Amino acid sequence: MNPLAQQLNDTIAKEQPRFAEMLSGLGKAIYFPKIGILSQSAEAKQKAKTYNATIGIATENGQPMHLKMIQDKLSAYNPKDIYEYAPPAGKPELRSAWRDKMLKENPSLQGKTFSMPVVTNALTHGLSIVADLFADAGDAVIIPDKNWENYELTFGVRRGAEIVEYPLYAADGRFNAQGLREALLSRKPQGKAIVLLNFPNNPTGYTPSREEGAEIVSAIKDAAEAGINVVAVTDDAYFALFFENSLHESLFGALCGLHERVLPIKIDGATKEEYVWGFRVGFITYGGESEKALAALEQKTLGIIRATISSGPHPSQTFVLDALKSPEFEAQKAEKYAIMKGRANKVKSLLDSGKYSGVWSYYPFNSGYFMCLRLEGIQAEAVRQRLLDKYEVGTIALGEHDLRVAFSCIEEPYLEDLFDRIYAAVSELKAEVAEQV
Repeated sequence: MNPLAQQLNDTIAKEQPRFAEMLSGLGKAIYFPKIGILSQSAEAKQKAKTYNATIGIATENGQPMHLKMIQDKLSAYNPKDIYEYAPPAGKPELRSAWRDKMLKENPSLQGKTFSMPVVTNALTHGLSIVADLFADAGDAVIIPDKNWENYELTFGVRRGAEIVEYPLYAADGRFNAQGLREALLSRKPQGKAIVLLNFPNNPTGYTPSREEGAEIVSAIKDAAEAGINVVAVTDDAYFALFFENSLHESLFGALCGLHERVLPIKIDGATKEEYVWGFRVGFITYGGESEKALAALEQKTLGIIRATISSGPHPSQTFVLDALKSPEFEAQKAEKYAIMKGRANKVKSLLDSGKYSGVWSYYPFNSGYFMCLRLEGIQAEAVRQRLLDKYEVGTIALGEHDLRVAFSCIEEPYLEDLFDRIYAAVSELKAEVAEQV
C-alpha cells in the first residue's frame, strides 16, 4: 500500500476507528499525491514569480489563452475564473460560501463538527465517490422500495453491493421508520450498512415530518448501538423544496456526532436547488467528531476525484459562486420556490377534488419535483405507452402499478389538462381490460 494511503488510514483509525472500519478496499488504498503534478503546480503558483512552467494550460498576455468568440459571450467574467483548471476540491471561495449556506439553512448543524464541502460533478458523482470509498462487494445499501434507479447502478453494478429495500410508507401513510430499523438490524451479522436517505424523495416527492425524522435518527442510532457501522448518506438533491409541514432541513445535522459508529455524509448541490441542472455543481460533506479524521477523508475524496475527473468544471463553479454572492439571490430563489409550491398545491387539489376517483390513488407527497400515482387494476407501462402514443404525454412507469409524474416541468395552468389526459388513458385501458374478462 502506498505510504500516503497508509498514513491517511492510520489517522482515521486513531481519530475515529469505526470510520476506518467502514472504508472499502478502494477507500483504504486511495490517496491524493502530495508530490504529484497538481500539488507541485499549486506550490509553483505561490512561489514561481518569474516563470511558471508547471501546468498544462496555455497563456497569452498574462491570462489563460482563449478564443475571442467564446470570451465575447462570457465577457462579464475574468478569463482566470473560467478557463483555468479549478482545484480538485473546487474553488475555495465557493466551498466556503456553500458551507455558510448549509449552516444558515440547517440550524441543527450549529456547533457540530463537519468538513468543508468538496465540489463534485453534481450529485451523482458525489454518490459515486461514496460508493468507491465505502462499498465493497456484498456490503448492504439500504434504500426504500420507492427509490431513484441510479442507486442500483452506482452501488450495485459498479461496486457489487447488495441492495436491501424496505417499504417507504407504513400502513398509515407515514414514513416507515420501523422498516428502516429492521433492515438496518438485519445487517448485524455483517456489522456494516450504507443507508441512503433521499428527501424529498424521488420518485414520490415525500419528506418526513419532524417526528418521523427523529424516528429515522433513532433507528440509525439503534443500529449503531447494536454494533453496526452505519454510513448514513443524505441525498439532498431536492433540498429546500419543502411545501408543507415537514422537515425543512437535512437530517445530516441530526446525524453529525450521533454515535461513533455513524458516519454522516451529505450529498447536495446547486443542480436543483438553484435551478442549474446543466452546470453540474455538487458537493460532498462529511460529519464526525475529529477534524483530523475528516481531513483524511477529504484527502481520500480528492484521490478519487483526481483518479476519475481530475477536477470539476471551472466556469459553472464561478457562475454558482456569483449567484450565491448576489444580493438578488434570495429574492429570485423565493420567486421560483413559490412557483414550484403553486404547482404542487394545484396537483394535490386536483387529486383531492374527486374528479379522478375510482382509477387511482396517490402516494403521500409534500415536496420536491414529483408525485406518484398508484394505479388500480392496470399496468403502469401500458398507461405510459398509451399516453405517449395517443395523448403525447410523457410519464415514468415504475414497477407494476406506479406512475411518476413530474409536476416541476408543467406550468400550473396546464396541470389539469395533464391529469385529464392521464385519467382518460387509464380509463380506456381499464375498460379494455374489463371487456376481455
